[in-house]
Amino acid sequence: MTDIAANLNGVRTLVDAATHQSDRRKGCVTLLAVSKTCSADAIREAAAAGQRDFGENYLQEALDKIEALVDLDLVWHFIGPIQSNKTRPIASHFQWVHAVDRLKVAQRLSEQRDAALPDLNICLQVNVSGEDSKSGVAPEELPALASAVARLPHLRLRGLMCIPEPTPDEALLAQRFGLLRTLRDQLQHTLNLELDTLSMGMSADMAQAIAAGSTMVRIGTAIFGSRPPRPEA
Repeated sequence: MTDIAANLNGVRTLVDAATHQSDRRKGCVTLLAVSKTCSADAIREAAAAGQRDFGENYLQEALDKIEALVDLDLVWHFIGPIQSNKTRPIASHFQWVHAVDRLKVAQRLSEQRDAALPDLNICLQVNVSGEDSKSGVAPEELPALASAVARLPHLRLRGLMCIPEPTPDEALLAQRFGLLRTLRDQLQHTLNLELDTLSMGMSADMAQAIAAGSTMVRIGTAIFGSRPPRPEA
């Protein structure tokens, strides 16, 4: 067994344990392997160990890997910040986009998604910590954005995503993750939206996120090891 396969098994065990501890159904949390800066060969190893969902932050790097691994049946998630002038390749090559926080970006993804492809799955990023430096729509602005995005063709609004501030304060983390779940529930109730995804939780806060209702955790270094530095552009 390769190190990546062993790491994947270890992470899956942790996810299952956190799910059980939270009295949730086994298998209700999707493991998204964050493969940014990792090689195509590393992703191929993870795929051989049964991993199907991979998250990428850097567009050109991701496109190169998608092309190199076209023979595999993988699900690609774009989880990084989205520049308006980069939406076309994202719309063409990914199945999920996790960090939409502006209507302009959603509109461009909608317009540029090939109608022959399945609808592009969208998560709206919410700034649950209120940090000025953090991306994400403000909670009070979320209903208007969600309503508009849900009406766009070629997109399927699946849910919400957040990246709270790093903190050892478990009560604060629970509050941040709980806010995202509450916002999701409110959208379902007030706008009659069917939202099945809460993309929240990384290596350091996975258990708290699962306890709060996460359906997708984004795990990188625990699977692939320490990240090599990105090469200079």
